[in-house]
Amino acid sequence: MLNPRLAGRYAKSLIDLSVERNELESVYRDMQYLQAVCKASREFVSLLKSPVVSIDKKSGAIAAVTSGKISDVTSTFNMLLIRKNREFYLPEIVDAFINQYNEIKGIHKVKLTTATPISDEVKKSIVSKIIRETSLQEIELEAVVKEEIIGGFILEYDNNLVDVSIQRDLRDLKAQFDKNIYVQQIR
Repeated sequence: MLNPRLAGRYAKSLIDLSVERNELESVYRDMQYLQAVCKASREFVSLLKSPVVSIDKKSGAIAAVTSGKISDVTSTFNMLLIRKNREFYLPEIVDAFINQYNEIKGIHKVKLTTATPISDEVKKSIVSKIIRETSLQEIELEAVVKEEIIGGFILEYDNNLVDVSIQRDLRDLKAQFDKNIYVQQIR
């Protein structure tokens, strides 16, 4: 059950608390760790969202996964979520926190999808090209590999999409053939 309003409020509260305690950077690292755990383990997320699993077991699971790896502020926040029966919103709250942190720091997420992995040198050149061509200054590049795009790349940032993949070209070509237009009108 998605609830972005609730997630945003809890994330804002955690940001305010961490700023007040001067621990924003450490809590941000904790949130990155929790986001990685949630993405890597579907079972962990299912456990959090399960109404059958008791609060004690959920608390124990969260403690086992995070013990020694997160700050006291984040640990206390997680226990608050459990006490309030909001633990199933943890993945959403983590994402909302990271989005709000990026907004505060002026960091823009850029997602680059390619058919094959790219080198760090190419990633750096893409980031520098984006900085030169746009008004974005702080960029966090996420590189994703999807073989189904066949070739080219897909670039997503700030509600913009640049799709120069072979998959899209083939889709466009198929749509033109489906219209059954004359050969001279194709491209």
